[in-house]
Amino acid sequence: MGTGSGSDPESSSSGWSRAPGLVVKTLVLIGGAVLLKRLTKSTTRWDHSHVVSRSLSGEKFSKEQASRDPDNYFNIRMMSCPAAEMVDGSQVLYLEQAFWRTPQKPFRQRLYMVKPCPKELKCDVEVSSYAIRDAEEYKNFCDRPKDQRPLPEEVIGDIGEHLTTIQLSCCDRGKRCLYEGSAPPGGFPNSWNGASYCTSDLTVLKNNEIHLWDRGFDDDGNQVWGPKEGPYEFKPAPSSSSINSDVFSPLNMFPQSALDKPIKGSFILQDFYLLCSFFTKIKGTYVCPTLV
Repeated sequence: MGTGSGSDPESSSSGWSRAPGLVVKTLVLIGGAVLLKRLTKSTTRWDHSHVVSRSLSGEKFSKEQASRDPDNYFNIRMMSCPAAEMVDGSQVLYLEQAFWRTPQKPFRQRLYMVKPCPKELKCDVEVSSYAIRDAEEYKNFCDRPKDQRPLPEEVIGDIGEHLTTIQLSCCDRGKRCLYEGSAPPGGFPNSWNGASYCTSDLTVLKNNEIHLWDRGFDDDGNQVWGPKEGPYEFKPAPSSSSINSDVFSPLNMFPQSALDKPIKGSFILQDFYLLCSFFTKIKGTYVCPTLV
């Protein structure tokens, strides 16, 4: 007997049984596409900025470099940590440098502002350094409990004279570094020790190692301060036992009274660089670390 005009119940049942399988397959394909998009999502401008901020932060030393080349480099402790955040999201870091034997007496104190490069520039991250209006209040900022530090709004209010800006770009594949860059051509004004301008170079390496190279030049292009052989190489802090195991540079034998002199000037560390000049005259080298 014919079935008439009605549909075949068996055929209809088979169609419905296949439907859930198609739905599952569709969901798997959509989910896979979403996951692939997330995994291959390009790094944003702010991602680059955050990586640089994290890499600059922490305790680092130039110990290995000073041990390898004591005639040209001191063992310097560099300490940095987040201090505030601007309204636009820019990170403000406090950074200080001191001789490793006297970390409580930094000879260089700065506020660094880290943010993405403006879209019209061919770079990824801008790192700008500023003087601090009341630097004495910030000594050992990162070593203090947070409730004993200047508040973020106070930090922003204490951002002083702009000193330098370094434009960083992602390193090419195969290089050890993550980012590298320098100050714009012509550098920034600087008048210490006969200089007319200064330059800054910064390299961020994959293991949180930081290379800094600040130099001053006169009107004729002659270098008048800063290391000549290459940048200072700051590596993450080793164990305390290895830090105190030996003496790495001539400065560690310099009379303590010379290190106790107050440092004068808004951001030119005159007493410190007179001390550096002492070794320059003896050895004929430029061993002073970063100035700007």
